Amino acid sequence: MSSNASNIIQETQDWLIKAVIGLNLCPFAKAVHVKEQIKYVVSEATTIEQLLENLAQELEFLAEVSREKTDTTLLIHPKVLGDFLDYNDFLELADQLLEDLDLDGELQIASFHPQYQFAGTDIDDVTNFTNRSPYPTLHLIREDSIDEAVKAFPEAEAIFETNMQIMEKLGTDGWEKLFPKK
Repeated sequence: MSSNASNIIQETQDWLIKAVIGLNLCPFAKAVHVKEQIKYVVSEATTIEQLLENLAQELEFLAEVSREKTDTTLLIHPKVLGDFLDYNDFLELADQLLEDLDLDGELQIASFHPQYQFAGTDIDDVTNFTNRSPYPTLHLIREDSIDEAVKAFPEAEAIFETNMQIMEKLGTDGWEKLFPKK
């Protein structure tokens, strides 16, 4: 792994620890992090086609590997889809790939991006930060892991609203203290 890829993974892990786990934005993330069941992949893709190839490889890997070894994958792609609107459009291709690989219902893809913006929000709305990662990232998740987590956390549907409240309380200043601008 190149030192650049190592730095990208380190920044992503820092974000995961401080934001996702630290702010409890995903109550399921801590367990897989502590058990080292997250696979971090830095894609060298510079085109959508290359990224789709990487995505297919990682989806197939996750479908085949045991949960104990790898429960989830973060496919980080710093060289392609830096524009959020392009990234958002790409998600349709990613979902289609899941279907083409006959993995729809077994795996799903969550999305994180440095410019993430929920529909109906302003670009600088702090609630967007729940899905803002250091680099464009596709989170590959096992459906059965989600089902299991939801059983352990019966009010899973409230996570989204709780996250919005956490971010509003934290504010942009609080976020910038966690992640100072470089």
